[in-house]
Amino acid sequence: MSKLFRMVILGAPGSGKGTISTRIVRDFGLKHLSSGDLLRAQILKKTEIGLAAQSYMKGGQLVPDDVMVKLISSELSGLNASPWLLDGFPRTRPQAEALHNNQKLDLVLSLEVPDDVIVDRIKGRWTHLASGRIYHTEFNPPKVPGKDDVTGELLVQREDDKPESVRHRLEVYATNTKPLKKFYEDLGILQVFHGTESNEIWPRVHKYMQRHIPAKSGPF
Repeated sequence: MSKLFRMVILGAPGSGKGTISTRIVRDFGLKHLSSGDLLRAQILKKTEIGLAAQSYMKGGQLVPDDVMVKLISSELSGLNASPWLLDGFPRTRPQAEALHNNQKLDLVLSLEVPDDVIVDRIKGRWTHLASGRIYHTEFNPPKVPGKDDVTGELLVQREDDKPESVRHRLEVYATNTKPLKKFYEDLGILQVFHGTESNEIWPRVHKYMQRHIPAKSGPF
């Protein structure tokens, strides 16, 4: 069963999706596919899909469904014999329907973290723009407040990480995801996990996933 196991993880920005995904990959042996990583790789390679996506992103627009579907479908076509976890896609119901027509999922996990918790979590992020190093005032503070550990240069808070921007992103996510979750709920493969911290949510995710695929290790 694990050979063909395919799943998607949903979660708002700052919900801990990356942390949970990493642990799923570690404990269940799935290949992790991040739509953001795939997009960046295509842009760097200057492929047709990458150039198309970049033109929208430069204009501050979302990458259209058809471009994202082509990108993901192309990547998944080479993984027919591998179990995988898809993160960051689908983001809309049309994307989910297109994926369903090509690949049948076994499980969709949705991480539900209160908006106020996410805003508090993200507003503590500070970035060294030149290197991309990210710090957090609470979880991963720089050695010298406001300065990069390696270069000593000033850290900045990205516009996307400011509270008002985070709240807007959460509203957009909720609007897009409601019909998406309904689609998977109707298919009978959606499982929702509520919590405020990854370490609180993870043992429940691990226990639930063992109903579908044997664990190699974990949960801690």
